[in-house]
Amino acid sequence: MTQADLKKFHIKSFGCQMNVYDGERMAELLADQGMSAAENGDDADLVVLNTCHIREKAVDKVYSDIGRLRRKDGTSPMIAVAGCVAQAEGKEISRRAPSVDIVVGPQAYHRLPELMEVAKSGKKALDTDMPAASKFDVLPTRGKQARPNAFLTVQEGCDKFCTYCVVPYTRGAEISRPWSDLSKEAHALVDGGAREITLLGQNVNAWYGEDEKGQRQGLEGLIRALDKISGLQRIRYMTSHPNDMTEGLIAAHGEVPKLMPFLHLPVQSGSDRILKAMNRSHSAASYLDILEKMRAVRPDIALSGDFIVGFPGESDQDFEETLQIVREANYSQAFSFKYSPRPGTPAAAMEEQIAPQVMDERLQRLQALLNEQQYAFNQNTVGRKTDILLERQGKLEGQLIGKTPWLQSVHIISPDLTIGDMVEIDITQAGPNSLTGQIKERLAA
Repeated sequence: MTQADLKKFHIKSFGCQMNVYDGERMAELLADQGMSAAENGDDADLVVLNTCHIREKAVDKVYSDIGRLRRKDGTSPMIAVAGCVAQAEGKEISRRAPSVDIVVGPQAYHRLPELMEVAKSGKKALDTDMPAASKFDVLPTRGKQARPNAFLTVQEGCDKFCTYCVVPYTRGAEISRPWSDLSKEAHALVDGGAREITLLGQNVNAWYGEDEKGQRQGLEGLIRALDKISGLQRIRYMTSHPNDMTEGLIAAHGEVPKLMPFLHLPVQSGSDRILKAMNRSHSAASYLDILEKMRAVRPDIALSGDFIVGFPGESDQDFEETLQIVREANYSQAFSFKYSPRPGTPAAAMEEQIAPQVMDERLQRLQALLNEQQYAFNQNTVGRKTDILLERQGKLEGQLIGKTPWLQSVHIISPDLTIGDMVEIDITQAGPNSLTGQIKERLAA
């Protein structure tokens, strides 16, 4: 196989927004090699499965997708497994799925072109190192953006070691990218057409660095600097950890015009006993105190969270305390999952694993409450006037979908507008998962 044989690539990303970002960077890297993107794996010479290892089902899905890549004529594209499953399972992937040619971890994907050369020679290529040198130093400069909303990874890794989580083992220790690198990339994204930037990190609010004057800054300092970029209209960040939610960052929500009134702050459980078993560094009371401070500086803040039900040892009372914190927090949206034991994590070896049917029943009750809150939040926005950034085409003719400042999807009909436009609308209708709006006016860039 020669370099000319590899003309098209297809990248499928699973899991979190950081995986989406990594997928975009790999696409830029491969385009820099002269390759072009294919719409699906059937048309690709190289397929990259950019994986997530947070839950068992996500891992199983990867192996299912590998099997489906075999074509009717018996051939397969070159297959690369990237991301956290690659980091966690390494050589086991090639043993379990011999059709995989490349296994590359999330800190080594900048070496993908070199690994492709190894694979073309007929050898299996493996790289799950976590090098000290930053992969960001060798990735291509950001160019024209396919969407008006862009992701920017500012921080990677985790030092928190929650007992259920594999991230410290698959992404490594917490590191913060330098201020100057982030400033350059943010400007490049805006120059390439981005109007909204979401700052990403496993613990994004743990980011710190030195600005151009040599002064130490936290995430709020970086946000204030990005607020000054001409052409950038919106700033978001996720995912935050309660332990790193500083007074300065909270204050920024009331002072920085471009910082959107939305906060994703996982709590995982409302039970202090379970939070301690999870090795979470906050209590239910300290978490609610953060939310109270946020609402004091930004009364219209929309809150989001993450929940795990059925953690080992979770009693009926512990679960009731989770329902109670949901009622007190009053979320605009949230994510909830059944506990999934991950190999190598302390929680996987804990006694009192919860029966699947108990987890199912608890998850249904929790999601019913969360869905009720989301629908109520959406209903409460009907009649409001707000701005939305149009992000993608809808299913109907002339339909476009945009996001409110509170991260709600809004459907509008207008054949005269295009993706990337910012428009003022009246919210006229609300459903459980989206809104309908009527255009007031198109806003200047």
